[in-house]
Amino acid sequence: MNYRRGSAYPDPSGSEQMQARAVLASVLAMALVLSGCAQPDRTIAAAGTPQPVQSTTPTPSPHPTLAKPPKPPLRPLPAKLPAGLRRNTGARPVVLTFDDGPSPAWTPKVLDQLRASKVTATFCVVGREVQRHPELVRRIIREGHQLCNHSWRHDLDLARRPVAEIRADLDRTNKAIQAAAPGTKVSFYRQPGGRWTSEVLGVAKDLGMRPLHWSVDPQDWDKPTAATIGKRVHAAARPGAIVLLHDGGGNRAATLAACPHLIADLKQRFGITRLR
Repeated sequence: MNYRRGSAYPDPSGSEQMQARAVLASVLAMALVLSGCAQPDRTIAAAGTPQPVQSTTPTPSPHPTLAKPPKPPLRPLPAKLPAGLRRNTGARPVVLTFDDGPSPAWTPKVLDQLRASKVTATFCVVGREVQRHPELVRRIIREGHQLCNHSWRHDLDLARRPVAEIRADLDRTNKAIQAAAPGTKVSFYRQPGGRWTSEVLGVAKDLGMRPLHWSVDPQDWDKPTAATIGKRVHAAARPGAIVLLHDGGGNRAATLAACPHLIADLKQRFGITRLR
């Protein structure tokens, strides 16, 4: 054994030094394995370096937006009124019709005047108003008047819509009338605005209703004065006329004020009858 000069320890040989280094490397490798720093597929980061946190929440896949199908285009109105509309009583007496009710503000007052004059009328009722005021529907029937289906919500373009929509609208209105006054016969349908098509005529017929139009329109919906309403009715009335008036859809004070005079005038000249 060789000794280094000035040392009490022997000088290790080259082979011994290599063995010592191998042992030291094995110890270091074991320490790394035990500490987890030498796991496969992992990168050893420098001490003190913050590591990004990976989110475990999956990214939701986008849902496709379902576009609503376009509404079918409205059919054009015919150039002239279709055939088959009821526009005359077929006899000398005339008929009074009141549209767009029932209205709690005006219908009871119109009914009072009709009762005082001892005449009957036809009330063309709007379905949603029937649903809101069923007691007025019952009074109309109780006092001997007739009911006419005037659509659910007075849609002026109803007759131009798909046939299925027309049918659903008219049927819904009839059901509301039956709910308010069970057993009531609804023999007539009047198209809002008089904007008839062959399609709405067909649906009304399928539901057992005849199309009711008019021959005298004083345009009381435009709120002329009571005197103007009376003059227009007087000038346009003929034997068998069907007179269009309104008890709903707005302020009907002028119509109400015109009724006593125009009813007396029509009653004297022609008589006032019930639709048949």
